[in-house]
Amino acid sequence: MAVRKIVRIDEELCDGCGICIPSCAEGALRVVDGKARLLGDNLCDGLGACLGECPQGAITVEERQAEGFDEEAVKLHLEAQGTSEAPRHMPEAHGRGGGCPGAKVLQFHDDRDAAQIAKEPPRQPSQLRQWPVQLHLIPPTAPYLKGTDVLLAADCAAYALADFHDKHLKGRSLAIACPKLDQGMDSYLAKLIAMIDQAEINSLSVMIMEVPCCGGLVNLAKQAVSRASRKVPVRQLVVGVRGDILSNEWV
Repeated sequence: MAVRKIVRIDEELCDGCGICIPSCAEGALRVVDGKARLLGDNLCDGLGACLGECPQGAITVEERQAEGFDEEAVKLHLEAQGTSEAPRHMPEAHGRGGGCPGAKVLQFHDDRDAAQIAKEPPRQPSQLRQWPVQLHLIPPTAPYLKGTDVLLAADCAAYALADFHDKHLKGRSLAIACPKLDQGMDSYLAKLIAMIDQAEINSLSVMIMEVPCCGGLVNLAKQAVSRASRKVPVRQLVVGVRGDILSNEWV
């Protein structure tokens, strides 16, 4: 062992949101029992790529006695996970009652009676104007992206908002993604940059849920705009878990 730089996680600050997990190319981090954990000193290169992803500031790099970084061990570790890339957040930890606010179990009840529901206006038609909608599947050269306003929505958002189609999707092209569970965030970044530079989109609206893990989608959009040759305005919409818009602002 030798003194070297290595990641340190403050368990008191960590809320187990899992945002840091995809930032570690070696797959050295995992949420266990509601807290992010370093799986092994030999899996951590000490570069701190995960630092900027922690909204709680729970991750730092310190110098201490640690086992040396082992690239072969990393390779075997990733192969054991069934991927050549860092594994995404493992949700089974939260199934045991972990501390991620985004995984908290909630059930809502409709307090309206049948007469009230019967008086509601007819269902609005779908405003979806293209397919596919999953960001991995959307080619940045798709004609429906050219010169359009794009809505990048977290997977859960449309289910929370009753008026998603009429008030938010209408007139926009749609891309959906989950910053917590999806793989290949680098490809997402490259695709958003291509949408800005090649498809020349007009604007990018990012709709996220109020849970901490959703913030990664906004960070992704900001990175894309900062790296793209063109500059487009970015709007952030935060949706509450009860289906209301908590904030709607340019960022």
